[in-house]
Amino acid sequence: MPFKSKAQRRKFAELLVKGEISPETYEEWNKETGGRELPERVKKKTTRAKKTSAKKKTAKRKPARRAKAKKR
Repeated sequence: MPFKSKAQRRKFAELLVKGEISPETYEEWNKETGGRELPERVKKKTTRAKKTSAKKKTAKRKPARRAKAKKR
């Protein structure tokens, strides 16, 4: 899997120095990235709001209950 940003590449280099990932893993990612120019950071993709249909279903309302008068 190629790197997506410069920040990600730096993070993997840090993990490599700490010994948390193997040099083979780092090299594999680096080769797949190639020499392309990477952005400093990658922003999360925003999700679109789901389209709602023109006809919205309305919930059926129960009739209001009347308080019954107590008989004495």
